[in-house]
Amino acid sequence: MTEITGTGDPARSLSLLWRLAEPAPRGRGAEVGLSVDRVVGAAIALADAEGLAALSMRRLAADLGVGAMTLYTYVPGKAELLDLMVDSALGEFPSLYAPAADEWRARLEAVARASWSLYERHPWLLQVAASGRPPLGPGVLTQYELSLQAVDGTGLDEVAMDAVVTLVTGFVAGTARGVVEQVAAERATGISETEWWEATAPVFDQVFDPERFPTVTRVGPVAGEAQQASYDPRRAFEFGLARLLDGVAVLVEGVNPA
Repeated sequence: MTEITGTGDPARSLSLLWRLAEPAPRGRGAEVGLSVDRVVGAAIALADAEGLAALSMRRLAADLGVGAMTLYTYVPGKAELLDLMVDSALGEFPSLYAPAADEWRARLEAVARASWSLYERHPWLLQVAASGRPPLGPGVLTQYELSLQAVDGTGLDEVAMDAVVTLVTGFVAGTARGVVEQVAAERATGISETEWWEATAPVFDQVFDPERFPTVTRVGPVAGEAQQASYDPRRAFEFGLARLLDGVAVLVEGVNPA
């Protein structure tokens, strides 16, 4: 299931993102202390626990103890709610962003690690396509600002700065998706990665031809033993991040010749 931000009313979404016009509590909503923040918080909690597939306006209203029509007083619809959820989740980025040193590589690494932590907290973010029409709220803009600041002063021009940030955040999303997929597979089957391989191995050994796949024969067992799995997304993250930062260093050195 993939959701897309920016599909609601742009003016209403922006107004809510920046709380320009906070809906006045009334009816049952007023009785239970409902607000836009509380609605968004409950929606995020539901998505964290059960995934985006479980999120509907009717289900959210029930969780909050109000009728669906009451909920629409605070949020026009699910499209606008999704924008609010994404911006609120990304608003946690500053608390996770902790560069080890005041140097571009340390800052950019911290951007990657903070982004990884966001996906660990809110795996549903990986089910949201938000790059084309991002929610232009304070959370999204603050994350972008801090990410750009990480490579500011490197000599890269504005286009290259944006491209580096996009490269890093895209890499993190790709590797973090591996963790989510593994968790989803274990939930769906009720068995761990190790148990799945143990069940697969006897049949696979009957069909596998080492002479046809000599490089797989040589590399696969060694890598599998090292990772204790066919694919370890966390190991891939650490390896890939280091190589990615090495590549950015070449770019930075290219615009700052000795």
